[in-house]
Amino acid sequence: MYGLNAIDAVFRARPEAIRKLYLSESRIPALQPLLKWCVANKVGYRVVEETDLHKLAASAHHEGVVAEVLRVEPTSLSEWLRDLPAGPQCVLWLDGVGNPHNLGAILRSAAHFGVNAVLLPKDSTLALSGAAARVAEGGAEAVPFVRLGRSDNAIAQLRSAGFELAATVVNGGGNLFDQELPDRLAYVIGAEGEGMDRELAAACEHRLSIPGTGAVESLNVAAATAVLLAAWRATRE
Repeated sequence: MYGLNAIDAVFRARPEAIRKLYLSESRIPALQPLLKWCVANKVGYRVVEETDLHKLAASAHHEGVVAEVLRVEPTSLSEWLRDLPAGPQCVLWLDGVGNPHNLGAILRSAAHFGVNAVLLPKDSTLALSGAAARVAEGGAEAVPFVRLGRSDNAIAQLRSAGFELAATVVNGGGNLFDQELPDRLAYVIGAEGEGMDRELAAACEHRLSIPGTGAVESLNVAAATAVLLAAWRATRE
């Protein structure tokens, strides 16, 4: 994992997951609390050259710090629902989203607007990468991943918990800004280009579209997700 805000979020949320730290000399002042924690807890850290950080992160966007961090495994839907508090809830069902930068931007928006979970289909290979965590700017630590089972079972479980599902489509859906959004909502977000699974879309209670000028076909999936979440959040304020 790399990036100042990404690693700071891990340090605040689950410091025990940090196994080793690499940083540039210029980052020593900004990372003093983390370095002191490493010393106190016998976690190794090394001051290295920028070129070493490039290799460790496989990216030039490391912001002067790279860490080896234990991955958090997704919880099951049953476990997540068991501990879900009462009241309004919003979740994102990511059907086919695969680009790590899009995932990171989605997680950043999800954290900002108070999304309660990101739901991953049973066979999804989507996982939090270093690139996604950096783009999320700390949001990856605020929004848990939940692994679904069979789609029909997952839909039934969500409905039993009071959720309604909304398929987000480029064209043909209800105007997002004219709809009365439910207190418990699962936005189903499809991949750019291919869209979402047709059977899954057909099983949703709602079909929503974001109106625009038509100058471009649609928004990027991460930008569209931010708009969708802002619309839901506005109805809860």
